[in-house]
Amino acid sequence: MATPQRYGMVLKVKPERIEEYKAYHAEVWPGVAKVITDCNITNYSIYLKDDYLFSYFEYVGDDFEADMAKMAADPVTQEWWDVMMPMQDPLPTRKEGEWWAEMEEVFHQD
Repeated sequence: MATPQRYGMVLKVKPERIEEYKAYHAEVWPGVAKVITDCNITNYSIYLKDDYLFSYFEYVGDDFEADMAKMAADPVTQEWWDVMMPMQDPLPTRKEGEWWAEMEEVFHQD
C-alpha cells in the first residue's frame, strides 16, 4: 500500500438544502461508496459547520489524476453528483476546474 496522501477540501452547501444533504449522506448509495474505495480513497469524512462543508480523505493509490478520472467516468457517481451539485455552492476562489476547493495543509501530527 502506498503512503497515504492527505486531502482537505471545502465547499458551501446551500443553507436551505443542509438537511437534505445530510439525509443523502446518511445513506450514501452503495455504488458511490464502492467507487470511492475502488479509486483508492480511504478514511473519507465530510464535516459541516454553518453552511461550509469540509472533506478529508487519504489517497493510497499511485495515480491520483487517473483515479479521479475513473471516478468521474462512473455513471452512478455522475448520477450522485447530479443530485448533489444543485445543493452546493463552490467557492469563488477555487482553482480552474475544481468544484470542491482544495486546501493547503499547514499542520499535521501523527
